[in-house]
Amino acid sequence: MIKDWSTEDKPSGKLFALPKTKVEWEQYRLSAEQVEFFNENGYLKGVRILDDEQIEILREELGEIRNPAHPAHHLFYEYNSNESSDPNKILFHALGGWRLSAGFHDLLWNPAFVVPASQLLGGAVRFWHDQLFVKPAHDGGVVIWHQDYSYWMRTKPMAHLTCWIGLDDSTVENGCLHYVPRSHLWNLLPREDFASDMDTIKDYLTEEQKREFKPVAVELKKGECSFHHPMMVHGSYANGSDRPRRAAVINVIRDGVVSDSNEPLLEGVPVVPKGEKLSGQFFPLLFDPSAISS
Repeated sequence: MIKDWSTEDKPSGKLFALPKTKVEWEQYRLSAEQVEFFNENGYLKGVRILDDEQIEILREELGEIRNPAHPAHHLFYEYNSNESSDPNKILFHALGGWRLSAGFHDLLWNPAFVVPASQLLGGAVRFWHDQLFVKPAHDGGVVIWHQDYSYWMRTKPMAHLTCWIGLDDSTVENGCLHYVPRSHLWNLLPREDFASDMDTIKDYLTEEQKREFKPVAVELKKGECSFHHPMMVHGSYANGSDRPRRAAVINVIRDGVVSDSNEPLLEGVPVVPKGEKLSGQFFPLLFDPSAISS
């Protein structure tokens, strides 16, 4: 029988055990300096949220659900075996892996993720959607410069956060993320095809923004993550190395964000009428700091 993990609104226990006391929860808190850096620059890198055993579980499950013949394949919101516009490159990209896999389902509730997310969002954390990326060795494709919120304007207010989690070491050579510091303070830029020309964004920048366009490479060890603001300009170059670059991405919202559309927010998900709060089976509450007892 095919299981849709979205029917479970709590972790199964496959990846970790939830903390039992406030002290146990607070070991995952970011420092004041880390929060300040995020607020100033629009991103934070190098937060470890997975150990080697957890990484191996997720790698194995990614290999299984990436197969188009997987019996629960229809549960993906989106599935692109290759989203690259370059026929010589490959970019696997899918949304909805949490519905197919116990590991990727449980990852959403990881205390090492939800506690920092709550600090950066300034409140309770609710799930928006997940993503899976694979850039194979030698021919992994690019992800163009973009701002996540340009794809998410069907929700409001803008109280979103992205966590990018490396399942491999990510380096300049294998196509790590690059951020443009402080670009989260810019205006919303036009949206382009996700995996086309890296230079397209330059057509839309002001002269001042062009001067400020100084990307930094965000190299991470496997199991580390980076957090970024929904207006952060970011992208990643091709993987020309002999190592894959696999990643899981969790996108969350502050509890209280509402739908701004009368169309389905995600493929196959029931409509959340415009003006109604995101909640329920497909948008579960992940963490409420006010509910933690001593």
